[in-house]
Amino acid sequence: MRRTCPRTLAGLLAGLLCGLAAVQAQPVPQAASEQALKAVLLFKLPLFIYEPPLERAESLLLCQLGRSGLEDALAQLQRSIADGRTISVRYLDDAALAASCDMVFVGSSERPRLDALLPLLATRPQVTVSDIEGFARAGGMVELVVRTEGKGIDIVINRRAARERGVTFSAQLLRLARTVED
Repeated sequence: MRRTCPRTLAGLLAGLLCGLAAVQAQPVPQAASEQALKAVLLFKLPLFIYEPPLERAESLLLCQLGRSGLEDALAQLQRSIADGRTISVRYLDDAALAASCDMVFVGSSERPRLDALLPLLATRPQVTVSDIEGFARAGGMVELVVRTEGKGIDIVINRRAARERGVTFSAQLLRLARTVED
């Protein structure tokens, strides 16, 4: 099991903050900064997950199901290195095509079908992530929530959904996140 020590976490968070400062220094609309932040968090998430297939993989496949507004930010990060592994992005229109994905980001366009999608995705040992409000309470694993003051992103983790799929999150991430048990 891969462990992330506090210094590594501090370094990652410092790097993330530097990256965010660079994104925020550019003259872009606030929505673009929010999407860039979500994409960076999505790419860094595997560093804090203990799940056997995810831990041993030399590369990770992140699939986006539906549309979310993250497409541009994900395209900029595609083939990035996280913990020595490359992350590739694939865009899907059908949950049945997600079988080979290590992580599935459920786009906001899928909100109307969420009740049907989550049971389908729960049959696979994948990490499910979304920024749809209530995603974690509905049975998704990780929800990215824009803070009420609009500055930053909070992480909500559904520990039961993770446990049922054999996924464990690092203690460092759990201290930073809010947790729910659906």
